Amino acid sequence: MSWNEFIYFAIGSLLFWISGTILIYTSKGARLGNILILSGIVLFGSFIVGLWIGKGHPPLRTMGETRLWYSFFISIVGFVTYLHWKYKWIMGYSVVVAGVFVFVNLLKPEIHTTNLMPALQSVWFVPHVTVYILSYALLGAATIASFIAIKELKKGEYGLMPLIDNLVYIGLGFLMMGMLMGALWAKEAWGDFWSWDPKEVWAFITAGAYLVYIHARILKFRLNLLLWLLPLAFVLLMITWIGVNYLPAAQGSIHVY
Repeated sequence: MSWNEFIYFAIGSLLFWISGTILIYTSKGARLGNILILSGIVLFGSFIVGLWIGKGHPPLRTMGETRLWYSFFISIVGFVTYLHWKYKWIMGYSVVVAGVFVFVNLLKPEIHTTNLMPALQSVWFVPHVTVYILSYALLGAATIASFIAIKELKKGEYGLMPLIDNLVYIGLGFLMMGMLMGALWAKEAWGDFWSWDPKEVWAFITAGAYLVYIHARILKFRLNLLLWLLPLAFVLLMITWIGVNYLPAAQGSIHVY
């Protein structure tokens, strides 16, 4: 399988996700909606598996391929979170974000690549990248929830805080796992665990921002101020993922291939 078939899987998955999300808002269609959303996830995942087999290596090399995984993970995060917490809007948010990344891949693919360079031919390649993308999906959901929570605080409602805290805890956990595996991979590939590369520095700054949030929650800082830290932290995360590639310092980065 190749990227030529992506449009069929993408449109099919989006139709499943959109129709399923609409149905979960109806009292009698929630069960069918869950089935449709799950079907979309399975269909989208089958394309990733087929692409992996067709390319002969994990599709994690290009920006287009990382967007593919982000769409996949955000749909899973949204669905699992909805099933557990029963917030229907989280599923709607996930479908919108996944749809944006899918359409970006259709309009501006950035998908073409050659075989993996030697540094990427490592057992750390798949787990390192996938846990990072999964953490981005979780922390993105926490950011959207923070905006809603800010509005609810004005009404004296605090119901979203357990959801936000859990998304941050798990998301940061995956982020730290990604950094740890990256350090082990760097030692294997380049001889050092840490080289203060721009990508590494921004990942460190991002993790620090979420750690500040967690410690501030423990110390019971004012929520109406603390919740604004999550959008700021997510901006730092986006710089780490995408923006750092456009910085002058990144031109000599070992993370730019």
